[in-house]
Amino acid sequence: MSKPLSDHDKRKQISVRGLAGVENVAELKVAFNRHLHFTLVKDRNVANKRDYYFALANTVRDHLVGRWIRTQQYYYEKDPKRVYYISLEFYMGRTLQNTMVNLALENACDEAIYQLGLDMEELEDMEEDAGLGNGGLGRLAACFLDSMASLGLAAYGYGIRYEFGIFNQKIVNGWQVEEADDWLRYGNPWEKARPEYMRPVKFYGRTEHTPDGVKWVDTQVVLALPYDTPIPGYRNNIVNTMRLWSAKAPCDFNLKDFNVGGYIQAVLDRNLCENISRVLYPNDNFFEGKELRLKQEYFVVAATLQDVVRRFKASKFGSREIVRTDFAELPNKVAIQLNDTHPAMAIPELMRVLVDEEKLGWDKAWDVCVRTCAYTNHTVLPEALERWPIDLFHHLLPRHLEIIYEINRRFMEGGCKKVNMAHLCIVGSHAVNGVARIHSEILIATLFKDFYELDPHKFQNKTNGITPRRWLVMCNPGLAEVIAEKIGEEFIRDLDQLKRLLKFVNDDAFIRDIAKVKQENKLKFAVHLEEHYKVKINPQSMFDFQVKRIHEYKRQLLNCLHMITYYNRIKKEPNKHWTPRTIMVGGKAAPGYHTAKMIIRLITAIGEVVNHDPVVGDRLKVIFLENYRVTLAEKAIPSADLSEQISTAGTEASGTGNMKFMLNGALTIGTMDGANVEMAEEAGEENFFIFGMRVEDVDAMDAGKGYHASEYYNRIPELKQAMDQIAGGFFSPKQPDLFKELVDLLMHHDRFKVFADYEAYIKCQDKVNQLYKNPKEWTKMVIHNIAGCGKFSSDRTIAQYAREIWGMEPSLEKIPFLWS
Repeated sequence: MSKPLSDHDKRKQISVRGLAGVENVAELKVAFNRHLHFTLVKDRNVANKRDYYFALANTVRDHLVGRWIRTQQYYYEKDPKRVYYISLEFYMGRTLQNTMVNLALENACDEAIYQLGLDMEELEDMEEDAGLGNGGLGRLAACFLDSMASLGLAAYGYGIRYEFGIFNQKIVNGWQVEEADDWLRYGNPWEKARPEYMRPVKFYGRTEHTPDGVKWVDTQVVLALPYDTPIPGYRNNIVNTMRLWSAKAPCDFNLKDFNVGGYIQAVLDRNLCENISRVLYPNDNFFEGKELRLKQEYFVVAATLQDVVRRFKASKFGSREIVRTDFAELPNKVAIQLNDTHPAMAIPELMRVLVDEEKLGWDKAWDVCVRTCAYTNHTVLPEALERWPIDLFHHLLPRHLEIIYEINRRFMEGGCKKVNMAHLCIVGSHAVNGVARIHSEILIATLFKDFYELDPHKFQNKTNGITPRRWLVMCNPGLAEVIAEKIGEEFIRDLDQLKRLLKFVNDDAFIRDIAKVKQENKLKFAVHLEEHYKVKINPQSMFDFQVKRIHEYKRQLLNCLHMITYYNRIKKEPNKHWTPRTIMVGGKAAPGYHTAKMIIRLITAIGEVVNHDPVVGDRLKVIFLENYRVTLAEKAIPSADLSEQISTAGTEASGTGNMKFMLNGALTIGTMDGANVEMAEEAGEENFFIFGMRVEDVDAMDAGKGYHASEYYNRIPELKQAMDQIAGGFFSPKQPDLFKELVDLLMHHDRFKVFADYEAYIKCQDKVNQLYKNPKEWTKMVIHNIAGCGKFSSDRTIAQYAREIWGMEPSLEKIPFLWS
């Protein structure tokens, strides 16, 4: 019997990973050894795994550089319209493997590393995640960058180079503990500092109204130092730029002030202004009105707009000669997309530049501003909406407050005590979009109803998507290969091609291949869990995942109630044939969000009881996945059988994790919320486990008798039993009242109506169990889901933004490229 293929041999076979030509491999080995020697100053006797990772990263980066320079040169020559995607978050994850995929270098690098006697996966594991985001909004920005490059758009991602990204999560005695994410400790091989493009950003001070116009004076200056990261398109020779700004004190900081204690203190105080880019605010869907956060928001916008104006004015590549001075042309050459309200200051800042510095009249400047900017809304939750106190604004950005008052006066809004950033974005943009059809409908019917009635043409929908490069080809090569064998490789560029899989839905060999890939991925993830978390799981069990930020509206508590109910049923009839399940929940709680931290504690407590009950055995396991992040998602999602998308209808704007699970062969149990609605439509509702109230039902309940938890508690015995167990200390025998607040929340002030969907959820889970017992029918349903994923490529999303908002035309052409 032949021995099973090693991972290396498996990876070699895969066509979608590019060819490993002999010359190519030899050249890569030479480059690797050169970097080990000259860049890292090590030889093979003293080098460690991290050195080898850096040598490989630098070798792969070499293949980007020529294309990067050529792409930027090409944009200067062609002078296309450029799009600036401004976001306070870019949740990039790791870069090495994604770059190899997009440059078709994966097989060659694999072979080279193998011939050098090293293990590719071990080297890949040395890379730190770039965790410069909280969740969906930041990861969406990263997927969008990949798609914009792959569609040949002259696009730039602009954000902040946080020294500390999203915290690392440790679980200690069942509780979340945060650790600082020192991701730059060993250096970042993918970024290039550009000190020659440093820009001043001003804060504080006061305004002077002179005959020459308004002057903003007595300000404090912070320098914005740009770091550029290459963004390669998929095999089209295009490499765009993500530019992240870092805050730097000017050399004379505090030294010009005679009132400062002295030279030493002045130098030490430089830290204060450099704190602007120190750390990412770890809140998802929550507004914290802190001065430092407003500084971050203005900092990224002010630095970015200086770049925008400089590029607009400059002529061809390499020339600093100013050729364009007519700002009426700006909207024909520049599109600015605001990722939520976080970069809303772009609107008053662009007005300040046009009016105060470029001396345009207000009306002309406003017309240019509106035609240039567009705004994406990401949430309807009131606690997430940014409303800044007037006095904070006046103190930090006095000129911008004057401009906002003038915008306000012209829109005849009343006086106010807060600056509502969403309203600023709507009036200052020519397009406003939600991120899934149902979300966009809710926006115009509720939150932005008045603005919609004034200006209905402004409002659009752009349903979110995910990049199939990272979320299929890279993280699930086995599935990508099985698909490619049937329909070729075009689906990687054009995900709609997946529809062609429908003709194989009854093909026994194909069904077997799909099921086999899933089983391999489950085994691999089980091994990962055992190695890293010391937990043993049953790979034959259904892998049931809910991974996302911990938040009341996402209803991890509803999942908890199912875990307990299923546990109680097994205990009641231990000899019945139960469908075995491993229920995995992962996600971070904002450090200040007490309820979310308690939810994590409840999940770990349920696990402590369930996982050690000999009656249950391996029929039910509950696992909390520590430190969920992009890199863990890439390992977990390909192994999933069931995806939990169970937010209260009308609360999840879109979701994108839902799409990743669907593309990777999981079935979805979910409410009619966010993009779930469109996913069910694409796959066929009969291939989706839909349950619970619709938006109309929630609205009717709110308008009518209201939500009364006790009615459900008293009517449904299994719900009562589960709640009594939580309340009575069954899951916390040493601290019986540990979960008193959660019980109180669920019974008396649950905004998200967990009990109202409990019964429908449990029944729907029973249907899931039944289908799982029939592997062939289950897999056929999986194929219907994969075949329905085409719409959820970020390539489709970005093509729509380009045509319908930015006035740009995407292209699948390769640009000519003559050297490597």
